Amino acid sequence: MEAQPRSKRTPDDADPRQRVLALLRRHGRSTTSFQVLEPGFHYWFAHDDACVAYADTGAAWIAAGPPIAAPSDIAATARAFVAHARKNHRRASFFAVHAEFAHQADLATLAIGEDAEWDLASWPETLRRSRSLREQLRRAKAKGLHVRVVPSDEVTEGQPLRQALDALIAGWLASRPMAAMGFLVDVCPFDFAKERVYLVAERDGRLVGFLAAVPIYERSGFFVEDLLRTHDAPNGTAELLVDLAFRTLLARGVHTATLGLAPLSGQVSPALRFISRMSKPLYNFDGVRAFKARLGPSRWITQHLAFPRGVHPFWPIRDALTAFATGGFWRFGLETLSKQRRLVVLVLGALLLPWTLMLAMASVGSTWFPSSAVRSGWLVFDLLLAVALLSLFWTWRRGLVRVLTVAIGVDAALTMAQVVSWNAPRAEGVLGWLTIVISLIAPLAASSFLIYAQRRDKEPKHGSL
Repeated sequence: MEAQPRSKRTPDDADPRQRVLALLRRHGRSTTSFQVLEPGFHYWFAHDDACVAYADTGAAWIAAGPPIAAPSDIAATARAFVAHARKNHRRASFFAVHAEFAHQADLATLAIGEDAEWDLASWPETLRRSRSLREQLRRAKAKGLHVRVVPSDEVTEGQPLRQALDALIAGWLASRPMAAMGFLVDVCPFDFAKERVYLVAERDGRLVGFLAAVPIYERSGFFVEDLLRTHDAPNGTAELLVDLAFRTLLARGVHTATLGLAPLSGQVSPALRFISRMSKPLYNFDGVRAFKARLGPSRWITQHLAFPRGVHPFWPIRDALTAFATGGFWRFGLETLSKQRRLVVLVLGALLLPWTLMLAMASVGSTWFPSSAVRSGWLVFDLLLAVALLSLFWTWRRGLVRVLTVAIGVDAALTMAQVVSWNAPRAEGVLGWLTIVISLIAPLAASSFLIYAQRRDKEPKHGSL
């Protein structure tokens, strides 16, 4: 059967997710298995008892975990999926899989992080051994924090708790330094609510924390998929939610729990470790692992990105990142920059200062300026621009943003006119041409960013806590 995107089903078609859910109840064993029921996934059914859930980037199909199939059929289904993707001119890969699966399916692997797992029967002993963890729980309770399990009926659309949860999620997403991501890290905790376990943390009657866990049917396990808190939640909020979740699941006869992947941790390649270090201002990979480690997992399981042999790892890494970057790299990058807009204008303003100094040192009548008046005009203009950009760092003012957008647009037009009429005919050497290219690209990039930031300002804001 061909892949069935959710967005293309007709009213007469059964929701393919119901079919996938039935398969998950029989064969769902990977941490990510239940997540494939959330928005954004396509499904390819090899036959009635085997399915691959994947994201389509346009150039590649990235499967979320291994195929959902009987153990004896997983490898054959994976090979068939790779062949089907190749027939449709797509690269294929499998994200977050074990090395054993890759070996059986004859796929190459790249370690991408570690999964933290707990044997729930040993959780009471873990608490007994960890004085620091017990102290975190004590502090949270001492500050009036109350955690409770909530039935799925309380999180349905229109319920007061659901409205508070929507506001908490929106506020949490807005506080992240990066744009919201998709694929396996999208925050969509309310589909198939009856299958999930929900907990909330409240203080003085106000919601300050939220946990949602999803089943791993075949392993009698649960995955804590969402663990969110407000910025003013007491220390220990997350730990108290996890403690109650683990105790609740244990009482229900669940054997295993996981907090999911600690990305780029463990024995990853030097290239991925470099990405981890460079990304720290936006995502604290080490902090994610450290939090999970403090909870004393029973084991760490290495997760891999698996792909056909002979393919350079660059391509599956790029494809996976594209799947996570909802809307594509450019949009994701612009949204991330817009969330860091004060830092961006600080950098732009700071870079203008050495640029202006360089212009001041250039001689009149050379490659750069036809007259001293033109040079003086550019110096004054760039200095004013630098001051205005730096002032935006301290106080973001929409009126000033609009003025700067127009001013930088004029800057770009005047620069182009001068380059065509004066600089280009006189440019010499690589350095000269590089300077010209920078002078053209910089105002266009700055103007584009400010235009995007204005559009983001005009979008309706969700409530936050």
